[in-house]
Amino acid sequence: MKTAAFTKTYGERTVLRLPELTLKQGEITAVIGANGSGKTTFARVLAGVEPADGKQKVISGVTVGYMPQKSYAFRMSTEKNIALNGGDRERARRLISALQIETLKRQRAKKLSGGETAKMALARLLMRSYELLILDEPTASMDMESVLSTEVLLERYCRETGCAMLIITHNIQQARRVASETLFLCQGELAERGSTAQVLSAPEDERTCRFLKFHGV
Repeated sequence: MKTAAFTKTYGERTVLRLPELTLKQGEITAVIGANGSGKTTFARVLAGVEPADGKQKVISGVTVGYMPQKSYAFRMSTEKNIALNGGDRERARRLISALQIETLKRQRAKKLSGGETAKMALARLLMRSYELLILDEPTASMDMESVLSTEVLLERYCRETGCAMLIITHNIQQARRVASETLFLCQGELAERGSTAQVLSAPEDERTCRFLKFHGV
C-alpha cells in the first residue's frame, strides 16, 4: 500500500516533510531516528490521529490499527479491557497466553505496571485484524523476555493477517530482529530507506552513519 507525500507543520515550524512511501503487506517496517526526528508525529498522522497539512489524507481505503506510545487502561479488569475491541474468547485466550498476562486477567487494569499496561493494550488492539497496524514503541516499557515474546507474537500476527505493520522503535536491534525494511528519519526528513540489512549494515547517508555509530551499531 502507498502513503501520499505530505508535510506536517506546527505554527511556522515544519516538523515532517515525507515523500510517498510503500508499505508491504505481510511485512514489518521499522522507523528509527533520534528523539525529535518526527517518528511519533509520523505515526499519529498516518493513523489519522492528527491531520497532515491542508487536512490531506495520507492513506485511505484501508483499516488501520494504532497503538500510541502511552498505553491507556479503562477502569475495569484487564480481561474486560481486552474484550472492548471485539473478537472471540479463544483469540483473547491466545493473546493473553502469548503476552504472559494470565495472572492479571481479573486485576484492575488501572493498577498494572507500565509494561503490563502495554501488554494489555497490545492484546486489546490485536483482537481485530487490520490492513495497516501502527505501533509506537510497543515494547519500550517491557523487560527483555517480554520484548522477545512480544516480537514473536507480532511477527506471527503480521504473517497470519497479511497486514502491513509499522513499528516505531528506539531499539536498533529490535529493528534488526523483526523488520524487513527500515526507514531512518532525521529532523523530519526521510534520510534513508531500504532493507533493514542494508540500512543498518551499509547505510548510504552520512546522517544514518552518525546515528548508528552513536548507538554502537
